[in-house]
Amino acid sequence: MERRKSSESLQVPNEATPAVLVEHLTKVFQPSLSRQKVPAVVDLSFRVGQGEVYGLIGPNGSGKSTTMKVILGLVQATSGRTEVFGIDSGKVGSRRDVGFLPENPYFYKHMTGRETLEFYGKLCGIHGAQLRERVPELLALVGLESAAGRPIAGYSKGMLQRIGLAQAIVHRPRLVVLDEPTAGVDPRGSRHIRDLILQMKAEGTSVILSSHLLEQVQEVCDRAGIIYKGRMVLEGRLEDLTQLQQQMEYVVEGGPPELAAEIQTLVERAGAKLVSAGHPRTTLEKLFLESTEDKEPATGGTRHD
Repeated sequence: MERRKSSESLQVPNEATPAVLVEHLTKVFQPSLSRQKVPAVVDLSFRVGQGEVYGLIGPNGSGKSTTMKVILGLVQATSGRTEVFGIDSGKVGSRRDVGFLPENPYFYKHMTGRETLEFYGKLCGIHGAQLRERVPELLALVGLESAAGRPIAGYSKGMLQRIGLAQAIVHRPRLVVLDEPTAGVDPRGSRHIRDLILQMKAEGTSVILSSHLLEQVQEVCDRAGIIYKGRMVLEGRLEDLTQLQQQMEYVVEGGPPELAAEIQTLVERAGAKLVSAGHPRTTLEKLFLESTEDKEPATGGTRHD
């Protein structure tokens, strides 16, 4: 049966349209039987460009998951605006080109890996020869060809994450949202997932990655935002965030040890080779820890492109 096409699902964004737009997002929860309101996200703004890998990082309870759920249309915002490829994320059409891998994906354990992908493929409207070609392609992509006929109940944590990633991209979405995709996965499996993220990026797929593994974020993301107590405290390109603006470093090859003061002039006089010069870099982990100390974030501390 052919899927109905609503007017919103027919909207085709141009290249200038961001994959995700979040503007002044605020989400306040009010627990049942309580008069106290709990702000989860406060005046949050950022955007993810088409074909970009964006890292959303922060301590537990910082508002990352709430933000992702609003983007996915699973939670309604208290105020603000969120869009996916130019469509309000509260509308069904915004989710047409989105794949999602939650931190703890649940699958029907009696199904095999192959049956699981066939099931999700049909839910996404893929049938017949197209589905028969897509499933083995995905199993090969995530390295589960040999386990395709095994029930999900026998899969390890790493295998579950990989089959979860396969189901998230079964319909070739233009945006993939990944919540802790390598949580509990061994180093080899983690490397495989990172390679898949980089491959998606190379193919032009936009990715939002939420992870507490900062080395992983630094390796695969183009840009990142650090959320603390529901607010964005730092945001920008990774190379800008990790660059120490107040310091310079030089790497000199073949120069005498007395090269210290007036280094540029001395290098030229000595006939040495200046290999590189620029700002030294910090690590994303150190930046994260400094930015999420238990203090109120400074209003002017956010870095932007």
